[in-house]
Amino acid sequence: MKFLLLSCCAPCSCAVIKRLAEEKNNFTVVFYNPNIRPRDEYERRLEENKRLCDIYAVPFVELEYDNERWCELIAGLETEPERGKRCDVCFYMRIKRVMEYAKKHDFDAVASVLGVSRYKDLAQVNRAAEKAAAETGIKYLQIEGRKGGMQELRIQLIKDLALYNQDYCGCKPR
Repeated sequence: MKFLLLSCCAPCSCAVIKRLAEEKNNFTVVFYNPNIRPRDEYERRLEENKRLCDIYAVPFVELEYDNERWCELIAGLETEPERGKRCDVCFYMRIKRVMEYAKKHDFDAVASVLGVSRYKDLAQVNRAAEKAAAETGIKYLQIEGRKGGMQELRIQLIKDLALYNQDYCGCKPR
């Protein structure tokens, strides 16, 4: 199975990418994060994702940076808390766009690491993905990036690879 892995940042995805690469999965990392602001923060995370993929010899694709559309979609939700309604809209927007890309470029499925951070709700990510999958016809692969030693591996890789580890998810709606 050939699939896309939506990566929000190198620190959240490093353990998953390492494991998938070691298991010889046929996947490509895709960076679609129009929620990240300011633009230089976006660029820094993009470059760190590319560096991580180079380390593990994983193909990498960057989709458009459409922060204007993201802002339009979350309008009125700027004061929502983490894990609130803004996250529902954001996850859905990003996963659906990646699924559209997957369909156009002959990928069988999409997975993501959007729920790896302890600040995110994995069930919320999975609900958004199920909705997008139903609309696009692209299968969603649920990835567990916290349990089974993955959290410990992630922390070790951040240190070992000296990954840039930001202190916010990327969304600065105000």
